Amino acid sequence: MGREAHCACRWGDARGQVTALLETTEVIVRGEVRARVARASLRGVTVRGDTLAFVADGKIVELELGAKAAASWAAALSKPLPPLARKLGITPNTRLYLSREPKDKSLQVACAEAGSRAASIAKADVAIVLAEDGAGIALWLKSTRSKHVVPPVWIVYAKGRSSPFGEAAVREAMRAAGFMDTKVASVSETLTALRFLKR
Repeated sequence: MGREAHCACRWGDARGQVTALLETTEVIVRGEVRARVARASLRGVTVRGDTLAFVADGKIVELELGAKAAASWAAALSKPLPPLARKLGITPNTRLYLSREPKDKSLQVACAEAGSRAASIAKADVAIVLAEDGAGIALWLKSTRSKHVVPPVWIVYAKGRSSPFGEAAVREAMRAAGFMDTKVASVSETLTALRFLKR
């Protein structure tokens, strides 16, 4: 989703100027007020003049976005979240390549939507590589080195700054091998994914 605005914010008793981010699964504010909340937990989303208002974890939140932006954010927040399979480009017609079977329930459900499992990278429409550390990416890169056609690949890794192999490491490894990141998707509370295309 990726909307961003600089605005005045009230978050419960805290007030100040912030950068507000409307992400696919979260609303985040940074600046004089710092907070983040899962989009699915928001209640009572309304627009009052220039202000977007909602309740987050029992606290009243107001973002002074301007009338047009407030209406746009409210409309976006009112839309149901797309299922993970759709975010990853998995349909009943998809031939999916998996580096190994996922343990994460959300990812298991999304992968089950695929029409078939591709036995090789060359026969896949989409690939998913699980990368808790650099080994998963290293194996993927080794297996694709001699191939001219490589499907879009989602690298799935642990969320958060404490992750042993996070976003910066994933991007560095893949870009160095000639891949370009094109999309990000939240997988679950603990996992996120970056999609890469071969240059």
